[in-house]
Amino acid sequence: MSKIVVIGLPGSDMVWLADIDAGTVRPLNPAPSPQLDAITQIRAAGGTVIKDVNLAIAVEAADSAFSGLFDT
Repeated sequence: MSKIVVIGLPGSDMVWLADIDAGTVRPLNPAPSPQLDAITQIRAAGGTVIKDVNLAIAVEAADSAFSGLFDT
């Protein structure tokens, strides 16, 4: 399985390509397509698109990852 992840964050139209093996993240500027249009509309409406990822959590800083993140 590839270790490439496409990431988009709420409040931004930017899309990022993270290469896990290379340890890099760079902006991704995909060509327009009907599939991308559908994803853009879902994101703009506040929805999420998830495929082949079993954990994804946005945090403010690396130090805060898993430090009480799921405490209620």
